Amino acid sequence: MKITDIESFVVDAGWRPWTFVKIDTDEGVTGYGECSDGKNPWGVAGVIDDMRPLLVGQDPRPYEMRFWDMIRGSRQSPGSIAAKGIAWIELALIDIKAKALGISVVELFGGPTRQAVRVYWSHCSTSRALHERYLPQTPPIRTMADIEALGHEVVARGFTALKTNIVFPGDPATAYFPGFAAGPGTTDGEVTPQLLRHIETLIGTFRDAVGPDVDINLDLNFNFKPEACKRIAKILEPYNLLWLEIDMYEPVAIREIKESTSTRICTGENLVHMREFLPYFQNRAADVFMIDVAWNGFAPSKKIGDLAEVFQLNVSPHNYYSHLMSFISASLCAVLPNVRIMEIDIDDVPWKDELTTATPDFVDGQMIVPSGPGWGIELNEEALRAHPWGDRKSTW
Repeated sequence: MKITDIESFVVDAGWRPWTFVKIDTDEGVTGYGECSDGKNPWGVAGVIDDMRPLLVGQDPRPYEMRFWDMIRGSRQSPGSIAAKGIAWIELALIDIKAKALGISVVELFGGPTRQAVRVYWSHCSTSRALHERYLPQTPPIRTMADIEALGHEVVARGFTALKTNIVFPGDPATAYFPGFAAGPGTTDGEVTPQLLRHIETLIGTFRDAVGPDVDINLDLNFNFKPEACKRIAKILEPYNLLWLEIDMYEPVAIREIKESTSTRICTGENLVHMREFLPYFQNRAADVFMIDVAWNGFAPSKKIGDLAEVFQLNVSPHNYYSHLMSFISASLCAVLPNVRIMEIDIDDVPWKDELTTATPDFVDGQMIVPSGPGWGIELNEEALRAHPWGDRKSTW
């Protein structure tokens, strides 16, 4: 079997792009992968062109060898865009390998360790606040009463956990994201008394709405310095969060936050490969570690999860993506023994279901683990082409 062609798709997903890859072979087996980078889609897609000479004409089935060929082909550009592009391709190679054997990726990697994985409703209120025009079937977020109603909706729809960001109801509603902003006054990472009070009100409203048995996560992203994170974690202690999520490229600083509070801490979604995770594990910097399968690849994510198990730590897939990545992330959960929960977006663009041949199957707040050949899901290429991201459409 030989690789004959590689094609990328940068697809319009409303407020961000989704990027997909297709690898064709001379035996008619096609593999699909996803590596949606919301800010740099064209950079990741460009990795395909850079890697094509290393891949076309090669056997896709020894995916580990192909992975190291690509790593060596980008030695002077470790991490970031190159790593994401390599991960993207690796996912498609693994899809081909499993399909060629007529088995699921879960079976290829020795699973399943579970038949279903618990999920949390991610960006709960955030998507409705910031992207109302793409979500015509969902209620807007105008007041705290709308936050309360959304909490009731989470429970009514059978979910047992949610994650939100710092959302401000209003007309229009907004959210607090200086970590991804630009311009003067956006880099300090401070938290004001007014913002602290609002965070407490937001999480308190969700807690009152969902009750004591539904888990709540708050994602702080890159928005705050450690001192501010400590203050936020302290005021949230009474609400028994599943975790407070913090992105920070400094493991000792994360550990300092963790040691200052009884609020559980999660980090890791922006890290790639075991080398970057290791100092965080060694420092026991967080209670739960997030692994982005789209940005690491499947086999590297499995290795990270196994390394976390050595340190007796739980992991959770970062999954801000399409249905394809939900199937891939659920497959990872099915081959690891140390999974806490899995992220999934519920509010999304109306054409999301059109892009794939299957959608997640939820039962009692859990996603059923895929069992079909490969990822157990295919891309609808006609639909992908019907929703192009456009000519270098801005993501900022």
